[in-house]
Amino acid sequence: MSMMVLTNPLRPALLAAARSPRAERSLTRMPVTKRIVERFVAGENRATALDAIRELLAHNRFVTIDYLGEDTVDPAQAQRVVDEYLELIDALAQLPVGSEAERARSVEVSVKLSAFGQALPGDGHAVALNNARKVVEAAENAGVWVTFDAEDHTTTDSSLSIVRELRRDHPETVGTVLQAYLRRTEDDCRAFAQEGARIRLCKGAYNEPETVAFRRKREVDASYLRCLRILMQGKGYPMVATHDPAMIEAAALLATSVPRGREDFEFQMLYGIRPAEQDRLVGMGQHLRVYVPFGDQWYGYFVRRLAERPANLMFFLRSAVPGK
Repeated sequence: MSMMVLTNPLRPALLAAARSPRAERSLTRMPVTKRIVERFVAGENRATALDAIRELLAHNRFVTIDYLGEDTVDPAQAQRVVDEYLELIDALAQLPVGSEAERARSVEVSVKLSAFGQALPGDGHAVALNNARKVVEAAENAGVWVTFDAEDHTTTDSSLSIVRELRRDHPETVGTVLQAYLRRTEDDCRAFAQEGARIRLCKGAYNEPETVAFRRKREVDASYLRCLRILMQGKGYPMVATHDPAMIEAAALLATSVPRGREDFEFQMLYGIRPAEQDRLVGMGQHLRVYVPFGDQWYGYFVRRLAERPANLMFFLRSAVPGK
């Protein structure tokens, strides 16, 4: 019998809890939860998120901002999410970040297509594509990049199809996320690298079956390195999304060996995670983008962060125990 060797032994249970309404009710009622959430989420509204973004930009970070929400099955809710992104893009266009080229490089929005109606019955794919096109057109006019987040594997074909459709007209504006734990991702990296796409490579944050995903840490790490090599050697712009010291070092070595200059790739980390390492990379002159989530639909995102790293979970548990 094979055993999963995961960084966090509670990861499967936590990822299941991320999709559980009952677990959400229980966890969100804990007084300590929202206080801890503030470490990972930049508030529940646009104003607080923009304050966090200004602070990050002032400290030489790039930013990508995500209005939290996913798995939308209500057309009206999908429209509300689109409207929030349009208003957010308008606000980002007002930030004092230099030229339009500098803005596009330093300011980005991250979008989950399931929040744009992808899961709606019948024509969800078409609805999500139409909504995404509105946001991409607004972003391009404002000089802001858009990256489409990856979700669970059942959405991947639809999501990458939408990304390719949008990249036909907006190749510089549109990027996407690929998850190294999916067995298909090496081929996806090869195709997008050949196209010259902007790709954020992450390990993956959903509870996927072994038929479609690597489940053991060493396998995920090996896949990440294979994918990273393909992207670094390709024609596109790699965005190295990891907090793993071994992957950070590997990315720096690969970039040197290709060679690929510091202007030709970037590191990415999550808001509130490994701030000292973020400082170190920026201090070395590396480009670093911080993924800044905001909004009141923070539960699923928060629990996936607990599942990713034991340190996050231990921080939460210590804070939840009186007197600790």
